[in-house]
Amino acid sequence: MITNSDFKFQQNETAILELPFSEHIDELRQRLFHIFWVILILTCFAFAEVKFLVKILELPVSNVKFFQLSPGEYFVSTVKISFYTGILFGSPFAIGQLILFLLPGLTKKETKIILPLLLSSLCLFGLGLAFSYYALIPAALNFFLSYSDEVIEPFWSFDQYFEFILVLFYSTGLAFQIPILQILLGLLNIVSAKQMLNSWRYIILVSTIIGAILTPSTDPLTQVLLSSAILLLYFSGVGILLLIKN
Repeated sequence: MITNSDFKFQQNETAILELPFSEHIDELRQRLFHIFWVILILTCFAFAEVKFLVKILELPVSNVKFFQLSPGEYFVSTVKISFYTGILFGSPFAIGQLILFLLPGLTKKETKIILPLLLSSLCLFGLGLAFSYYALIPAALNFFLSYSDEVIEPFWSFDQYFEFILVLFYSTGLAFQIPILQILLGLLNIVSAKQMLNSWRYIILVSTIIGAILTPSTDPLTQVLLSSAILLLYFSGVGILLLIKN
């Protein structure tokens, strides 16, 4: 028979057990709130300096005049540029907040693995953006310019130009996460480094298909550059996994 005192004790015990979970929710809410404000502040700062950002985005292409199809097209484009810039530069802070949230619940062994992977993922994403800006975008744009040279005058919509660059930026940044995915699969013993290495024929085919899908342009040079980068990243991931496992 359960008395009132026993029932109250069980309620108090349940409240004590639920308290850590509620504290985690509160902490997660606070960290998401901080991330939101940091991204908002960076977005506002980027919008204040958006003309400088627009000039940077226009650097990969020359001898092209941009226009807007509607009165508010350029304004909407600058808002999107500012927002994506805020997300880009706020991502290190967001990853730092994620690390601080997960750190108390990780073992020392997991910490030694997770922290380097998160930091490496951020660095690889930055390298992907740099590779896209300095290699893929100029190659694609110069191909289109040279192909239509002396036939069509290059007048481009700035909004469509920005969408083109944005797709290349983020698709390349995501493609550069391949070594991180390989290391995770290897550490979880889902796929071994030897199996990854033995599948090189299929990887060449898959990298070609991925390069064709991720590039918004249809020029072969951009696809070859991205496919080659994917292959290099893949074999780099295999080499890193072999070093970790040995």
